[in-house]
Amino acid sequence: MTRPEADAHDEFLPVVATRYWHALGDGRVQCDLCPRFCKLHEGQRGLCFVRACRERRIVLTTYGRSSGFCVDPIEKKPLYHFLPGTAVLSFGTAGCNLACRFCQNWDITKSRTIATLADAAPPERVALVARELGCRSVAFTYNDPVIFHEYAIDVADACRALGLRTVAVTAGYVCPEPRDEFYRHIDAANVDLKSIREEFYAQVCSGHLQPVLDTLVAIKAGRKVWLEITNLLIPGWNDTDEEVEALTRWMVRELGPDVPLHFSAYRPAWRMLNVPATPPATLRRARRIATGNGLRHVYTAGPRDPEGESTSCHRCGAPVIGRDRYEVTSWYLTADGCCRRCGAATPGVFEGPPGDWGARCLPVDLTSENTLPTTAG
Repeated sequence: MTRPEADAHDEFLPVVATRYWHALGDGRVQCDLCPRFCKLHEGQRGLCFVRACRERRIVLTTYGRSSGFCVDPIEKKPLYHFLPGTAVLSFGTAGCNLACRFCQNWDITKSRTIATLADAAPPERVALVARELGCRSVAFTYNDPVIFHEYAIDVADACRALGLRTVAVTAGYVCPEPRDEFYRHIDAANVDLKSIREEFYAQVCSGHLQPVLDTLVAIKAGRKVWLEITNLLIPGWNDTDEEVEALTRWMVRELGPDVPLHFSAYRPAWRMLNVPATPPATLRRARRIATGNGLRHVYTAGPRDPEGESTSCHRCGAPVIGRDRYEVTSWYLTADGCCRRCGAATPGVFEGPPGDWGARCLPVDLTSENTLPTTAG
């Protein structure tokens, strides 16, 4: 496990040394964690804010710090085929390695101040609190765990030691070597595929599409991490029939028909406040296109839509998991995830009956010694 060390530059923040970087001939150091390849002089931070150049090396400046913890339903990540109905301890840090103009968590991802970060949360403490709360997993979310790579891995290892799973909610913008190391420690991921067009990533996110596609293919090929995908539909930007056709055809061709896809509703945020919210009809239309192209499990997230939130058997069409606003309302699967009507296996990670956490969200203070109300999961 990586251990923090003192840092004179940021007296309130622990730092850890990292290994995905190399020195350049002009005195700068290049970070090799993500495809931004930030080239930094002494004392500078990368675009992500949390990785910086200290003594001619790249360090993580926010190890063991969080912007807040909350117990959520696993369906909120969203993950619909991974331990349905169970509670997950969710947390993030600060910063991001993309610059999406529409960011829905901009107060965290665009933060450039340590005031965003709560008191210390060592990996073992995170795992212990999650277990005491009855959570089945811990989720790295709110901002992208790519940028707090070392801290996320240490938390994941601490969770595994206690029999807990870990979940990455990510944009998938990471280089191959750190990506492969990261996913050796992770059990499930929801990757935000923002568009199937390079122009969208370049103009709206200040990034590139191909590294994200590479991440999706690598996760699926590895077969050890359960994968689901989210596509945020933004009116006038990525919501045309042609784009939904292209994205879902790519998924079927490169990932197969069983990877769940969540079409999510946009709400005006950050630097795109002039763009209206996604109409429910757009979500339903996208779902029809995706299922028509062969994807077997396609969901809508935003306005209440029990049909778009529920799971059906891909063979016989019978409903197998009913949902309403993150709440599991019905269950017609066997303990190992097979349809009770026809016996077909529903792809996913199912371990007995669903949890009963429901749609509750419970903020958690990890610094309190009085910790914790008992939860169901």
